[in-house]
Parts: sequence; C-alpha cells; structure tokens
Amino acid sequence: MEYVSLGRTGLQVSPICLGTMNFGWHANEADSFAMMDAAIDAGINFFDTADVYGGWSTHHGACEELIGRWLAQGGGRRQQIVLATKVYNPVERKGEPEVNRDRRSLSAMKIMRHCDDSLRRLQTDVIDLYQMHHVDRNCPWEEIWQAMETLIRQGKIIYVGSSNFAAWDIALANQAGIARNLVGLVSEQSVYNLKTRTIELEVVPACRELGLGLIPWSPVAGGYLAGALEKYDKGRRSGENFDKAVAKMRPQLEAYEALCKEIGVAPAEVALAWLMHNPVVTAPIIGPRTMEQLNSAMAALDIKLSDETMTKLDEIWPGPGGEAPVAYAW
Repeated sequence: MEYVSLGRTGLQVSPICLGTMNFGWHANEADSFAMMDAAIDAGINFFDTADVYGGWSTHHGACEELIGRWLAQGGGRRQQIVLATKVYNPVERKGEPEVNRDRRSLSAMKIMRHCDDSLRRLQTDVIDLYQMHHVDRNCPWEEIWQAMETLIRQGKIIYVGSSNFAAWDIALANQAGIARNLVGLVSEQSVYNLKTRTIELEVVPACRELGLGLIPWSPVAGGYLAGALEKYDKGRRSGENFDKAVAKMRPQLEAYEALCKEIGVAPAEVALAWLMHNPVVTAPIIGPRTMEQLNSAMAALDIKLSDETMTKLDEIWPGPGGEAPVAYAW
C-alpha cells in the first residue's frame, strides 16, 4: 500500500477510505467486523463514519457504536487507523429531548456535546478527523472554530474537515480557522464521480489551492457506475426510480459498460481508478456491503487507465467543461 498525505498535512492515509454507512444495516455486525479487519490487513488505515449513521436501521449513532465495539476488541485496532466522523445532523437520544441537540446546526454547544457523544460511542479518547457534515449558514465561523479549538486543546480531536461545502464556504471556513492560528480545514468530502462532476468547477480547484485533501463520496454513483445496466437487463435490480434513471442514462451506461468490457476491467473499478487519477483526490470513500465489494475496491488500486481510456470516459461522462470561470467565460 502506498500511502498519501491528507491534503497539506503530514498525516499519511491509505488512498482508499473505508466508509461505514452500510455497517449494521446492509451488512450485519459480524460481516462489518470482518470487513474492517480485512481492510486493516490490506493496508487501509482510513475509516470514515458519522454520528447520524445507523438511523436508517436502528437508531442514530448505531454505526459509531458498532465501530466502538470493534475497536474494543483491542489487538492494536485503534492505533492502526485514522478515524474520521462528522457533526451537524440531529442525533436523537431516547428520553433526552433537547432542542440544541436535535436540530441541524454547528453551534458551539452542539459541537461540544456531540463530540463527547461520538467519543463515548466509538469507545476512544480522540477523533483524528472531525468533519462538519454540512455548512451551517446561520452560525458564525468564529463560534464554530471556538468549539473546534477547544476540542483540539482538550485533545479530543486532531484535524478538522468539511463535507458538502461550496468553494466559498471552504475558503471562508479555512481563513477563519487560520486566523485563530489553527491549521484550518484539511479535507473536504464531496459527492464526486464520473456521473456527477459539478465540483470540478470550483471545489476541486479550491481544494488544490488551499491544500485540502478531497475525499469523494459515492464514487460509483449509488451503483450506477458499478455495472448497473448489465444487472438491470438481467433482472437483478429494479424499482421505479431506478427504472427511470436507467432509461434516461441508457446510452451512456451502454457506452460505459462496453468500454469497461473492452479494457477488461469491472465498471466499479474503473470508476474508482478514474478518481484516483486526479492528484487533488486523497481517497475515494467506498461503502462496501460485502467482502466481494471490498475486494473489488482494493483491485482498483492496481489499475492505471490509459490516456485514451480517460479521453473516452470524458466523452461518455462529460464534466462541466473545466474549472471556473474558464468553463463558461475566459
């Protein structure tokens, strides 16, 4: 495994990040434990979760609790990983209604309380990368960074990242952090894949210029870039929304899957490899539900796409035309 720096920091992480949103939901606890162990054995040291994950299956915080039970097994598990989680969304606690806890925000009070809750659920003393899950347009950056600075000084978090931020949010947040003599933002999580390339306009260049590591989520576009058409035509996947999306994208999906077949690489692996060709990208977040999906993602590390293939992918899945403002002006 060749490790990479997280943005402008000296922190070394694997070029694939293990996303855990499916753990305890699409993957039971035993399978989730097995995948985390397999990820470590394969050299993946970057694990991502969020305080709100698990609400789809049992309750908010369930995913962090599952990871906490895995870490509690010991064996050096905690020491081997860079652990990332997030704050912003409501995390309801049964029997503890509280307006500042149960709303989307980044108030200092909420950040402090949610961090303590995450540490307790994860059964750890420190969160390596604490990420704002979304921008809070009603909360001043001074208040947010006051809470983050306190947590850093208390030794509860080490780095601060963002997720789903616009480029101007990244710039403003980063500057506010640096103004407090802090490192500022070190990473941004954005939806980014061959199908959804909007962030190439401003977020990608902002990350490059400000030294943030880009951590794309949904690298296979919810499965559409993972051989969806072949599965659909074989009757292995369906649903009203899926049917409409496949009908709309069929020409692109046909061309994409034909190209993947031509070069002899699975579609999901091509999608991941395409992201890894971007020097701004630190590590795509994979969200395996099975060991097979984890192994497929690992295989993408050894794939080098030719210039010809990269050009064909751009033709099938055109981006916004480059970076702003050249993409639409001069």
